[in-house]
Amino acid sequence: MASFETVCYICALLFGGIFCTLSWTVTAKHTFQIDYENSCFKKDGESFRYISGSIHYSRVPRYYWKDRILKMYMLGLNAVHTYVPWNFHEVMPKKFVFDGDKDLEHFLQLANSTGLLVILRPGPFIDAEWDMGGLPAWILKKSNVVLRSSDPDYLAAVDQWMNVLLPKIRPLLYNNGGPIISVQVENEYGSYFACDHDYLRHLVKLFRYHLGDEVVLFSTDGSSLHNVQCGTVDGLYAAVDFGPTENITKCFEVQRHFEPKGPLINSELYTGWLDHWGEKHQVVATSVITRALDTVLGLGANVNMYMFIGGTNFGYWNGANTPYAAQPTSYDYDAPLSEAGDLTDKYFAIRDVIRKYKKVPYGPIPPSVPKFAYGPVPLKKLHILSEMLDVLCPSGPVTSVYPL
Repeated sequence: MASFETVCYICALLFGGIFCTLSWTVTAKHTFQIDYENSCFKKDGESFRYISGSIHYSRVPRYYWKDRILKMYMLGLNAVHTYVPWNFHEVMPKKFVFDGDKDLEHFLQLANSTGLLVILRPGPFIDAEWDMGGLPAWILKKSNVVLRSSDPDYLAAVDQWMNVLLPKIRPLLYNNGGPIISVQVENEYGSYFACDHDYLRHLVKLFRYHLGDEVVLFSTDGSSLHNVQCGTVDGLYAAVDFGPTENITKCFEVQRHFEPKGPLINSELYTGWLDHWGEKHQVVATSVITRALDTVLGLGANVNMYMFIGGTNFGYWNGANTPYAAQPTSYDYDAPLSEAGDLTDKYFAIRDVIRKYKKVPYGPIPPSVPKFAYGPVPLKKLHILSEMLDVLCPSGPVTSVYPL
């Protein structure tokens, strides 16, 4: 992907007829920016459009990251979207974990080595049907804290987290030789009641301080004027998201109201839908998805398919919606790759659409993961609940006048 110019000079040494070659390599700097004049992205000076899919590294075991990423590449994608769940890495204040299944840098490097660019969504709030939208529960120890706002206690916790996370991200930006071409600030903030632009400005300043002035920062909101109005500020490129059954032209007209020029972006074209406890598994017909994708690509727009693989809500990481409706363990999402990473008819149908607009890689696609019947699995009693309280709540008991 890098371009090189090698300059060689040959000098003849007069002693003994010995020749030597002196050479050095000049590496062209990577660039990724918005071309407002031509309403597109420019990557290394050339017009560029990304066709991306969402994968959450926190919902796929590290062992399977390479398999899933390679399947996404072989379909014809040139980028992936991924969220960074704050509470996944800072379960307790100032105790940061970035190894094993939480090794974000390794995940990003895998994408890079596979040939995929990355659109990173580090929050601090991510939604994603993830527990508390990625915000750590310990923030609620401040009883009067106002989340996702300019509240000083909340901002202090955000700054503490971002001061650790963003320096890890900077070396992986595209202009620094990494895969990250753009970074989303917050997530669908226009759908939140606060509409606190000072909060967003604080985040923009914080991201710029750590990531520099060259990286593309953007916001994503539902395709209504109110949502985008509250969800973006100067310094962020406003993108929208919408499902496959919505009026695509009108949705992009909302983006054009705020961004008259620049690339069209749907950050979340939904390939399926989320499940709730007690309800049937949500299924969206393949023909609905392919028709919408074909329309979006035909308009020359950039698109991210949410989700491309949903994965699993391990542990207690599943979230809930309002009014209260909890997500189950499965986050299958009826995505092109199943929860287990299996290939589906939807996968191949989407690949056929993408073929109309770009060349897809040639070669074998990794097969679906083999299955095995383990038979009865005996369970062994380890402890009773009262003996595990220090594990379930390591910070100690919580006292409250009101039910928690």
